[in-house]
Amino acid sequence: MKTIGLIGGMSWESTVVYYQLLNRMARQRLGGLHSAKLLMWSFDFAEIEAFQAAGDWQAATDAMVGAARNVERGGGECIVICTNTMHKMADEVQAGVDIPLIHIADATAAAIKPKGVRQPLLLATRYTMEQDFYKGRLSDRHGIGVCVPDEEGRTTVHDIIYEELCRGVVSPASKERYLAVVERSRAQGADAVIFGCTEVGLLVDQEDFDVPAFDTTALHAEAALDFALA
Repeated sequence: MKTIGLIGGMSWESTVVYYQLLNRMARQRLGGLHSAKLLMWSFDFAEIEAFQAAGDWQAATDAMVGAARNVERGGGECIVICTNTMHKMADEVQAGVDIPLIHIADATAAAIKPKGVRQPLLLATRYTMEQDFYKGRLSDRHGIGVCVPDEEGRTTVHDIIYEELCRGVVSPASKERYLAVVERSRAQGADAVIFGCTEVGLLVDQEDFDVPAFDTTALHAEAALDFALA
């Protein structure tokens, strides 16, 4: 089994889920007392969030590349960035190390394609919903076009991620607000839902929808374990 190198802490609430999923999946596949071989670099998310809010993506990139190099020096055999938003600098991170980066959008696309959906809705941070680094990869590399909520919906989804989910707050009222955002988008043609932030799955899951839902955290973890066991 190869050692999976995790860059986490963005936020640690979802990094915990990665750790649990990878170990549970390893036990399911291998049986007995098996678990995943993991090496983690975990950020103080307040520092990263400050870079995001200030639009200082160069500082964020420098921090991410430094973390990836630390993981590689520590013995990690791949890089797994445990957040969708910070895949904004995935190319720079990959260029900074000699081990492969397992891209969360590629893992998500592999799950979407067999379902035959035409217009999946992306629920994510404002950065991921409004910038092109994630949507563009899905479109350019995989031929998957996504839609995003309206302005009000994007604000709702983003604010709940940062003000609640990243702080460990899971509110039934906020869940209802998310479901309302999805319903408005369904009326505009959305036929699936992408949990495009690794915290979204803390609030909603497939049982909340009658269309396919793609949990990027789980899909990313599965792709990482596929690599580790190949």
